[in-house]
Amino acid sequence: MKIVNRFARSFFVKWLVFFMGLLIMSFGISLMIKANLGSAPWDVLHIGLYYQFGLSIGTWSIIIGFLIIGATSWLTKKRPQAGALLNMLFVGIFIDGYLMLPFFKTPDSTSAAIIMLAAGLVINGFGIGLYIASDYGAGPRDSLMLALTEKTGKKVTHIRLVMELFVLAGGWLLKGPVSLGTILFCVSIGSIVEYTLPFCKKIVNYWIERSVYDEDLNKRTIWLDHHDGLGKKIR
Repeated sequence: MKIVNRFARSFFVKWLVFFMGLLIMSFGISLMIKANLGSAPWDVLHIGLYYQFGLSIGTWSIIIGFLIIGATSWLTKKRPQAGALLNMLFVGIFIDGYLMLPFFKTPDSTSAAIIMLAAGLVINGFGIGLYIASDYGAGPRDSLMLALTEKTGKKVTHIRLVMELFVLAGGWLLKGPVSLGTILFCVSIGSIVEYTLPFCKKIVNYWIERSVYDEDLNKRTIWLDHHDGLGKKIR
């Protein structure tokens, strides 16, 4: 019988889910950006920085993420988690990769742009639920939110609101795109993630259990003609 290393399989599946979540979340962010009807507050800041100073939107996402991780480490006196570092790096890379695709363009009609925006919101929420379900650490912004909550004793909702408003104001001053998409993101993303997260957790648990099940002979159907090559030697 083959011995199954459950921890190793769980580790592999969770990291796979983590990167899938980042890939999907970045696609949702890119759809919202290309819809050109307003983006999430942090993306408004990244786009504003891109407008004013060049580089790329993904590059600014990485730079701001690096600064946030540094601030969080200073507040908590702890080293950043691997998940936060990988989140910071790969989301920026994925966003730039999507935006560079030649067929990935802003729709000509407003109705098509609204559909793209709505799809971006849902896909973004699903990606967030998926990467959180992997349980490999919060992203840079969420880590800072938790650190500020712990330091100030304020409620998470209040800290998050102040952070979002501060970032949104900065992005707006930098001429970032504040519009319908910004409002929709702020009022709906929490509800979307609230719905997708339990579903994504079920997916992760199923994949982990399935990967072990497929290798565990004690749980698989044993056919009458199945043998392990030892039968004739024993007889």
